[in-house]
Amino acid sequence: MNSDKFKNYIIPILTVIIIIGSFFIGSLYTKINMLQNGSQVDPTTETKTAPQPPQAVDGETSVDDDPVIGDKNAPVTIVEFSDYECPFCKRHFDETYPKLLEEYVKTGKVKIVFRDLPLSFHDPMATKEAVAANCARQQGGDEKYFEFHDEIFKRTISNGNGLNDDKIQTIAKDLNLDTSKFTLCLLDKAMEDEVKKDITDAASAGATGTPTFVIGKSTDSGQISGDLVVGAQPFEVFQAIIEPLLQ
Repeated sequence: MNSDKFKNYIIPILTVIIIIGSFFIGSLYTKINMLQNGSQVDPTTETKTAPQPPQAVDGETSVDDDPVIGDKNAPVTIVEFSDYECPFCKRHFDETYPKLLEEYVKTGKVKIVFRDLPLSFHDPMATKEAVAANCARQQGGDEKYFEFHDEIFKRTISNGNGLNDDKIQTIAKDLNLDTSKFTLCLLDKAMEDEVKKDITDAASAGATGTPTFVIGKSTDSGQISGDLVVGAQPFEVFQAIIEPLLQ
């Protein structure tokens, strides 16, 4: 094969190889950039640009005797099953929860009941934090519970190692709890049993991950039937469910 024929033969092949190589290099760069910026979207959560309402799935659960924020006589109830070490629960707390408080809870339209669903791969800290919040409630009722709840979500970095025992004690001190009583309460098996009951009720409600919400009209019995919402959904998804219930 002479040099001209060789050039005519090899140049198109090299061109194709260069194009394919550029494509794969560009794809790899994009993936690395997404990982660095944390922009991968979990399939159970929302997309920022075009939030879609969840599929119509029915859920039913009880408010039990768990902490409530909002007017006890609010016409709509949200029962939240959550894990203090779940990053998506933290996202809900950071992004959607404040809007729900402002728009619906503070206006007396909705009350939120918080129930525990610590996931096994986030333990032991997830359960410890759930118990700690309940111990705060023992001293100061629902108001103190939600103060502790807020501080856990603000301070944790999630995924099972967001806090440790010392940091739990620090929150108790910062909230002016009696730390001696608090420490004894952390060892009380009844507190852990309360968390386990929430886990059982979550399974009955159809909650297999966190956060999971049951949203429905309030009832005298405390039994709530309504939409089952899974994941760190945007405020608009909750709004689309709540507004018809207020009509």
